[in-house]
Amino acid sequence: MKIVRIILAIIVLALSAYLLITENFEFMPYLMLISGAIMLVRGLVELQKDRKGGFLGCVVVSLFLFFVSIQGFLMN
Repeated sequence: MKIVRIILAIIVLALSAYLLITENFEFMPYLMLISGAIMLVRGLVELQKDRKGGFLGCVVVSLFLFFVSIQGFLMN
């Protein structure tokens, strides 16, 4: 799980830097989708550590990010 979190974080950082430098926000839904995946993985890690509150919070944020990214895909 740690490798997956690191890979997703690097992708988010690279995509965020690209969006800030070019000021072209066409790829924002992809950024939100990958951020949702990071939060979902983080929630699964919290569940493995038996932290139900942390798991629930991460899953709620993840679902919100997935919803926002789907809206972004449909708006374009």
